[in-house]
Amino acid sequence: MSDTSLSSLAFFRELHGHYGQALSHWRAQPKVLDAILQIAWHSFEDNVQLQCEGLPDLDCHKGCATCCTLRVTATAPEMLMLARFIRAVHPALMARGIDLPARVADVDARTQGLSESGRVAARQPCPFVAQGVCVIYPVRPLACRGLASYDRRVCAQAASGRVDAIPYSEPHMRVRSVVQNALQSALRDAQLTWGSYELNQALTMALRDASLEQRWLSGEDVLHPAQVHEVDPAEMAHTFDRIRALA
Repeated sequence: MSDTSLSSLAFFRELHGHYGQALSHWRAQPKVLDAILQIAWHSFEDNVQLQCEGLPDLDCHKGCATCCTLRVTATAPEMLMLARFIRAVHPALMARGIDLPARVADVDARTQGLSESGRVAARQPCPFVAQGVCVIYPVRPLACRGLASYDRRVCAQAASGRVDAIPYSEPHMRVRSVVQNALQSALRDAQLTWGSYELNQALTMALRDASLEQRWLSGEDVLHPAQVHEVDPAEMAHTFDRIRALA
């Protein structure tokens, strides 16, 4: 086993413990979303910074939304926090002519049921990119945080079908995976739904029904219609148990 694998396992177990403590302390309270997502976001940023020391600078920049045509999946806490955020900023965005819930619902209607490759082929812009900026940037999903490129020109070429390989930052992808998987494992232990959901469909559901947050906190799988089975849940659960058994 490589040093990277060993450090990732230790990172997973440490994060799992932090998430578990927050979930236990704030059980069934709205504050739990803030607590576990602050752990996720800070852990991601701090560890990516360490992992990227000595590597080339990223070529991502404000206003570049080339990768924002990809299908995005996220956990229920991320979806519910996004719904909260959008409700909070909705009046200010409407004053600028941006009806974000309507944009999300429109994109969902256009893309629901498409595979990942089908989503790329559709080239449907992300509903959260408005006037050149990501309007949900402070609460963007881990999937978005974990996708970073060393060459935005190659990203544009890939988006137009001219190349297949993109020079993504491997540390960003690896750290995102550990942070998200540890969160899912802790949610599973807390008997909360821990799957991954397609962003636009799940968020449309959450924006239409404000009761979903409390129902999720009570253990209900409120976003089930939007669930994406990229990996068999039983296989994921088995992997989580094996990692924790190595402690």
